[in-house]
Amino acid sequence: MTQRYQQVILWTVRVTLVVAIAFSVAFPGLPQFDGKGMAFRAPFYLLPLAVVPVGWRLRGRPAPYPYLVDACVVAPFLLDTLGNAFNFYNSFDVTDDVLHTVNWVLLTAGITLGLLRTALDRLTIWTVAYGLGAVAIIWWEAAEWLVQQLGTAGLGLTYDDTIGDLVLSSTGGAIGSATVLWLTRHQGRPS
Repeated sequence: MTQRYQQVILWTVRVTLVVAIAFSVAFPGLPQFDGKGMAFRAPFYLLPLAVVPVGWRLRGRPAPYPYLVDACVVAPFLLDTLGNAFNFYNSFDVTDDVLHTVNWVLLTAGITLGLLRTALDRLTIWTVAYGLGAVAIIWWEAAEWLVQQLGTAGLGLTYDDTIGDLVLSSTGGAIGSATVLWLTRHQGRPS
């Protein structure tokens, strides 16, 4: 995949996230946003826009810029926001389960692609990516619980839902990392 195509993917994901967040904050009275705490989520959902650029700068800006890593880290927040904007969460019961799996496939794929730029061996890369994905879902669920405790009643969090989200996300994480490692098994390391 050319760098130009990777740039298009990244900027499409980034711009769409900002537009979707702006839409959710501008129209909080729409039924799909009722009780979802979108105004509370908005600043946190924009934080991933800085994760890869800051990490890349801290590593000394090794070329080329990790466009796909960046897109994969931001994409889960975009998909979650779009799931709310298009009212999928209220219309289709499976939306939460599907997005927990898909979002962690993407997140750990991005982490794995980033770790392939290091000297770590492939098993260590899978383990670290999977572990970071597992930590991410634990903190995601803790953040959802906190948002609910602060008064947003539309999340519908239950013990069963939380356990299901932990299992689906961690499984998606294992799959995402393994898939990247399998697809890159014959390629040289990116710089």
